[in-house]
Amino acid sequence: MKKLIFLFIPALCLAYLPSVVHGAAGNAENGKKVYEKRCWWCHGEKGEGNGPAAAFVNPPPRSFADAVYKFKTTQVDNLPTDDDLFRMISNGMPGTSMPAWADMLNEAERWDVIAHIKKLGQGAFEESKFDPVDYSGEVASSPDSIAKGKEIFQKKAGCNECHGEEGRGDGIKAMKDDIFGKRVWPRNLTQQWTFRAGSTPKDIYARVTTGIPGTPMPSFTKGNKTLTNEERWHVANYAASLGDARKMLKEGEKVVKAVFAGQFPTEINDPKWNAVEGRVLPLIPQIIAQERFFTPTNTTVLVKSVFDKNKIAFLLEWDDRTGSVAGDEAVEKLSEGGELNPDAIGIQLPQTIPTSMQKPYFGHGDKEMGVNMLYWNAGSKDKKDKAAIYDAGGVGNKTERPSDKSGFTATSQYEKGVWKVMMVRDLKTSEKTDLQFEEGKFIPLALANWDGSNLEKGSKHTITTWYWLLLEPAVGNEIYTYPGAVAFILVIAQFLFARSQRRNFS
Repeated sequence: MKKLIFLFIPALCLAYLPSVVHGAAGNAENGKKVYEKRCWWCHGEKGEGNGPAAAFVNPPPRSFADAVYKFKTTQVDNLPTDDDLFRMISNGMPGTSMPAWADMLNEAERWDVIAHIKKLGQGAFEESKFDPVDYSGEVASSPDSIAKGKEIFQKKAGCNECHGEEGRGDGIKAMKDDIFGKRVWPRNLTQQWTFRAGSTPKDIYARVTTGIPGTPMPSFTKGNKTLTNEERWHVANYAASLGDARKMLKEGEKVVKAVFAGQFPTEINDPKWNAVEGRVLPLIPQIIAQERFFTPTNTTVLVKSVFDKNKIAFLLEWDDRTGSVAGDEAVEKLSEGGELNPDAIGIQLPQTIPTSMQKPYFGHGDKEMGVNMLYWNAGSKDKKDKAAIYDAGGVGNKTERPSDKSGFTATSQYEKGVWKVMMVRDLKTSEKTDLQFEEGKFIPLALANWDGSNLEKGSKHTITTWYWLLLEPAVGNEIYTYPGAVAFILVIAQFLFARSQRRNFS
């Protein structure tokens, strides 16, 4: 029996060995075939990051020829391990055009691709060391560690210079990619679902330790801002605590619910907004009409809505690394190409509530079904907060009309990397082309957003598809009085029935 066990254990180990060995020695010829079918469109024939799709993605594709890799679990001057590369290829890179290939390429094909892209590095992998990051001395996350990490983040390490006071990537500092010379933005640490190599304290500790090669993100193990091992763990715990789940997309949420307000919010920071449930809507590039747009920076908008007997209000909140107001010289220095357009946002609604599931064409409506656009932009240093209403009946068919006849106003606030815009409009108006809001009806709603420092203006912007707005009917006292009255009637009826039955048997 013992002999059988000793024979069985090596056999069991050998069953797991092929994938490990394959990771170190994938078939580069097979990998080249997979690469030429799947990867070269972005990364280029020779892996130089210059494929035909490269100009349409942000950030730019990785240049394998330069052998500079951002995310790894090896020391500062080392290249990534095969396992690091396998993880990136399998899981993709959130917030970029790099997809997860685990569903399209089998394991052997992924290892083969790794063998090929290592060859594109022109011998760099043969010369590199692969010393792993030392995770010893890990400090468990706690209120004390987070407080210490915040202090180090804002003072000793100066992380706030790029990432901003609250980690939203809004530090006023122009940065360029070391390889392509293109502008790069610091990570928004509150949007941890966009982290490209994990968002646990251990993952963040590795980034703080090794830096992110090819970007301005340094290693904090050397230089004049060197942090001890313990300090790096505190910073990692603090960064991991910044996630803002309110702004995370949730699958299946298609309805923005406007709630009835007994007391209408009077301003953006009115505490009444805190009790209102919001919906996060994803922004996508506008690639339908000229001039098309492919490289957005803003990704989502949090929408809240309330109404009373006379008015409806929307609170729109989104993260934006720069508050772009025309004439702001500090922001202009960060702008792509030195041009600065005002930030802006718009709500699109049908002119009439559809009686079926049919909706207007979401790009400015169409001739059969026109749309209203409630629009705001940040204006200029001399005149902020432009508010306007437009009617549209298709692309290129848009006219502005007076806002006051619809009771439309828009106010804004930019603070620590966040725009908040409050729009208010009358529920009912005398304008023939105005949507007349009704309770209990599903009303199509879509958004458009412009990031001025990203050269966005005109048709170059992000949009959402159609979602739904629902004005939830106000709940009156009848919700309490009707059930009570019914219960009272039932009790009386039962009493009378019982008494009549006693008489029949007496």
